[in-house]
Amino acid sequence: MATMNISLPDGLKLFVQERSSGSDFSNPSDYIRALIRADKQRYLEEKLEALLLDGLQSGAAKPVNDAFWQGLEAKAKGGK
Repeated sequence: MATMNISLPDGLKLFVQERSSGSDFSNPSDYIRALIRADKQRYLEEKLEALLLDGLQSGAAKPVNDAFWQGLEAKAKGGK
């Protein structure tokens, strides 16, 4: 695991220590890793939402039926 040093003002350092000791986290590093994972999840959800909105705004819906899937499969196999 890689190491990264960060500087925190005394108030934030105390908060992190309190949060990590008064919860399920075994140490401040576990707490910070959980915060980063949660932020990463939020980022990915926001990215997905933006892509879904782009799709909704991209124009009229096209029917997805057996012919569509067969055409997509043929295209994926190198056909036209």
